[in-house]
Amino acid sequence: MKEDLKNTLVTFYEAFQQLDAEKMVGLYHPDVEFEDPAFGKLQGERAMNMWRMLCQSQKGKDFLVNFQVVEADLDKAQVNWEAFYHFSRSGRKVHNKVRATLVFKDGLIVKHLDHFNLYSWSKQALGLKGFLLGHTSFFKKKLHQQTNRLLDDFERRQAGEDADE
Repeated sequence: MKEDLKNTLVTFYEAFQQLDAEKMVGLYHPDVEFEDPAFGKLQGERAMNMWRMLCQSQKGKDFLVNFQVVEADLDKAQVNWEAFYHFSRSGRKVHNKVRATLVFKDGLIVKHLDHFNLYSWSKQALGLKGFLLGHTSFFKKKLHQQTNRLLDDFERRQAGEDADE
């Protein structure tokens, strides 16, 4: 079971490296709960759509992910991963270091918590504005609103595309 879990993690993060969101979300349990400092809490299809949106937004860009499975037992794992990219709104380079905790149910990821230093990220992504505001609860609230608005727009566009088919 431990090896199966590790293989699932490797498949998930290799798919992320390739920006293959469908392979990633195929490893998510339908009741998945995701949380990170940028989006807050997302559940089910909305969590899956977040990965679809992020992967789609990075295609054709200089996006790189490295990862290491740190620990994996019967139903829980820790993965350290790093993303290197240019933040779309500012064009600034970002190197984000993330520690992921993943919980499994029926061989699928049912809980996914990504933790990273939001202040460090905000300084890289936004420069002076991030330096001045990135450590505040106001900034975190605004960021959650922005990222979730982007996700809302993405989901509306996807629903429109599905209706056209």
